[in-house]
Amino acid sequence: MLGFLKGKTKENVICSPCEGTVTPLTEVPDPTFSEKILGDGFAVIPSEGRFFAPADGEVTMVFDTLHAITMTTAQGTELLLHVGLETVTLKGEPFRVHVAAGDQVKQGDLLMEADLDKIREAGLNIISPVVVCNTDDYSRISLLKEGGALPGEAVLKIG
Repeated sequence: MLGFLKGKTKENVICSPCEGTVTPLTEVPDPTFSEKILGDGFAVIPSEGRFFAPADGEVTMVFDTLHAITMTTAQGTELLLHVGLETVTLKGEPFRVHVAAGDQVKQGDLLMEADLDKIREAGLNIISPVVVCNTDDYSRISLLKEGGALPGEAVLKIG
């Protein structure tokens, strides 16, 4: 009967997971992210290495190499937080994760810490994409803010 409401009907907001500079996903120097192969979203160039939950929800996976976390928000948005580019090659070395799969988190809870200097010393980019992996479930994803942001500041509106 209400087939036109197939996708998510409630708008929700995703916040910056860290202090830094918010940039459109299209500006990430990696085609997997910039071409939105995994989904739409944004990226943050972190100014410090503490990463927080960008929304309320459940941690669904912590990658074995600790460089990325996935979660499903309370509104059903599937998010990937990927710290740096090609950081999988560091085999977890500069990361300290504070959550596990199945953990319920509130927006602003500390998810992980990353030694940004070690990532840079390895010759890798610290830009950190936040991707909505179920982009097709939504009719609109809008970047609310670019430039400087603090953890918890609204960055992406999904509807």
